[in-house]
Amino acid sequence: MAKAERIPEEQINTFLAKVPLWKRNGNMIVRLYEFPTFLAAIGFMNAVAICAEVAQHHPDMLVYSWNKVKISIATHEKGGLTEQDFALAAQIDAIQA
Repeated sequence: MAKAERIPEEQINTFLAKVPLWKRNGNMIVRLYEFPTFLAAIGFMNAVAICAEVAQHHPDMLVYSWNKVKISIATHEKGGLTEQDFALAAQIDAIQA
């Protein structure tokens, strides 16, 4: 799948406004999730993995403190953020809803 072009710096906040629970961290967007159980956290990660595989765009995922998940998204080969990153963030938000 062809990757979108890197979003110009002056447009990043416009894209962030569309996924307000995500925060910028350098060249990535990041969101932290907390679940009632370990199995709920792992189930969420599995759902994200399926979504990412379909999109052919794979985030960094970390489970920590038994019930927390950190998702970080960037288009590494573009050295920053693309529309594809924000589209995946919106899809992940839909899983959580």
